[in-house]
Amino acid sequence: MSSSSPSSSASLPGSPSSHPLAPYGWDAGWESEFAPYAGEGLLAGRVVRVDRGQCDVVTAGGTVRADTAFVTPHDPMRVVCTGDWVAVEPGGNPRYVRAYLPRRTAFVRSTSSKRSEGQILAANVDHAVVAVSLAVELDLGRVERFLALAWESGAQPVVVLTKADLVPDPVTLSHLVEDVETTAPGVPVLTVSALHGDGLDVLASLVGSGTTVLLGQSGAGKSTLANALVGEDVMDVRAARDVDGKGRHTTTTRNLLALPGGGVLIDTPGLRGVGLFDAETGVGQVFSEIEELAGRCRFHDCAHEREPGCAVAAAVEDGELPVRRLESYRKLVRENQWIVAKTDARVRAELRKDWKRKGAEGRAAMQAKRGRWS
Repeated sequence: MSSSSPSSSASLPGSPSSHPLAPYGWDAGWESEFAPYAGEGLLAGRVVRVDRGQCDVVTAGGTVRADTAFVTPHDPMRVVCTGDWVAVEPGGNPRYVRAYLPRRTAFVRSTSSKRSEGQILAANVDHAVVAVSLAVELDLGRVERFLALAWESGAQPVVVLTKADLVPDPVTLSHLVEDVETTAPGVPVLTVSALHGDGLDVLASLVGSGTTVLLGQSGAGKSTLANALVGEDVMDVRAARDVDGKGRHTTTTRNLLALPGGGVLIDTPGLRGVGLFDAETGVGQVFSEIEELAGRCRFHDCAHEREPGCAVAAAVEDGELPVRRLESYRKLVRENQWIVAKTDARVRAELRKDWKRKGAEGRAAMQAKRGRWS
C-alpha cells in the first residue's frame, strides 16, 4: 500500500501524529477519550507539574496555569498528578481543570499515613527507570522494592546504574551488573556515566518513545540524567554528600519534559520511603523465579518454611536460590499483605488465621522439646 493511501492516518491533516501535543504523547486513543470534552469547548492538555492545588498544563496553544479545585476529591488516588491528560477551560482568571482522562498506568506508593492511602507519583507512564548510584554500596532490597512498584504500575521497568565512572575496574563493574540482573529478572540493566556520556545513547534510544518516569533515592543522579537526556540544564543539580552519597532533594516536584529525540520524561524527587501499595502482582514479577519454584511445591499453600516437599526450600539448600532473595521476598509479601489487610476484611481474616496456625505450631514445638527434656 502506498504512503499516500487514505488509510494512512499519519498523512491526514489534523491527525494525532501531526497534533501540537504529539511530542507529549497525544495519540488516537487520547483523542477519542477527549472527544466529549472537545464538544464542550474545553482544551486538551497534559499536566507537566503540580504545585499546591494548581498545575501547569501544556496545551496546543502553549503552557497554561490552571486550578485543580474542581478535580480534588478526598481520595488521594484521584487527585491530578504529573502525566495526567486533562480538560482545561479555554480562558478565565483563574482557569480551571474540569476533568482528567482515565489513566492507562499509574505509579503508586503507600503514604506514611496510618489510613493506608496511596500516593500517585506519575500517570500514563510506559517506562519506569530506577536510577541506582554506584557511588555507594548496592542496596538490592531497595532495588527489588522499586521494581515491584514499577511492575505493578503497568510500566516496563529499567534499572540504570549511574555514576559508572566511579567504578573504573571493568571486572568489578561486571559483577555489580550481574548482581542487579539476578535481582531484576526480565528487566534491562544499563550502566551510565552522565559525566562522560557513556551509555546515554542506549538509554536515550530505549526511552525515545512513550513516557518515562525517573525514580530513585536522593543522590542517585536523576537530575543529572534528566539534563543529559534533554540536552540542556533544565534541572538543578547538587553534589551528593561524600559521607553517604545521599543528595539534598534537588528536585522537589515532579516535572514532565519533552525529549529532543522523542519521548517524554518525568523527573521525580528523591524517594526516601518506598512503601508498597497493593502490589501483589508486582512482587510476583520481581521474584518470578520463586513464584515458579512455588508451583512445584507439594502443597499449594506452602509457606516455604518447614513444609515437606517444598521446592523453594530445596532450591535454597542446593544454592540455586540465594537466602537473601527469599528473605526479601517474604518481607515484601508480608508488607503488601499488611497494607491490603487494612482495607480488605477477607485478607485480614486470612492473616489472623495464619498467625494462629503459626502460633499453635510454635507452642506444639516447645511442648515437644519440654517433653524430651523431662
